[in-house]
Amino acid sequence: YHNDLFYLTGTRLAPKEKLDIPVLFMPDTMKMYEAVVVIHVMRENGENWPYEDSAALNKGLKSSVTVAENGGIQGILWIYPVHGIPEAPQQKLVPAVVRCRARQRVERRVEVLLTGVVPGANAMPATRNSAMVNINKPANIQEEVQVTDGFSTTVEFLYELQYQSNETKSQLGALVGMHLIQRERDTESGIVTLIFNIVFAPNKPMRNEATLVVQCTTGGVWKFPMLFIATEPEVDDVINIEAVGLHKESIVGFKLTSQTR
Repeated sequence: YHNDLFYLTGTRLAPKEKLDIPVLFMPDTMKMYEAVVVIHVMRENGENWPYEDSAALNKGLKSSVTVAENGGIQGILWIYPVHGIPEAPQQKLVPAVVRCRARQRVERRVEVLLTGVVPGANAMPATRNSAMVNINKPANIQEEVQVTDGFSTTVEFLYELQYQSNETKSQLGALVGMHLIQRERDTESGIVTLIFNIVFAPNKPMRNEATLVVQCTTGGVWKFPMLFIATEPEVDDVINIEAVGLHKESIVGFKLTSQTR
């Protein structure tokens, strides 16, 4: 958004008619932009809307109407604040794969690179693409982190795992833990590196996709694809049944214990 004011005047609306107002957002830096869309309506014949209690009008509706000299309502205002949040350019990133056998637990480190982070008032162009580094081997979710370099102001981030559906979220929510273990910023390039420790403890075979979403408090958003794969579990035991004779039944007993009710 720009600080310039744009006016749409002379638009005539019939009763119950709709008016579409297009808003174009073309960010050049990874920070949040703010604007306000103001709609001002007046009667076509130029007359005012009568209003008896001018004192209450000036007190409670001062920001949403324009009052004429005679105390009537000359115009009505609708004020819509707009926040523009830029998102890093989408690219064909290879998902970071976290693989584990069912009923086991695995930890993996995932490193992500955030480009175009705005350090305080120093805006950096958002023309470079974000990138994800392949995971390396080495549950509570920390939702806010801070990144500081030697001389710039502190930059805060929020992060979370987003799933394709509520069903997937219910399956993975209790099986995946994410914790930030390292963060640093390159003072020359401005690239911020975040290293997460991902814990995956599946209880059954599955294959689900997720998206690691990182948002800077200054407004930028970065998204990284992830893939969680749980393979078949190990065999619990081998049951041997020894035959006692031809055409005779052999019976063996074993216990099954449920981990849930």
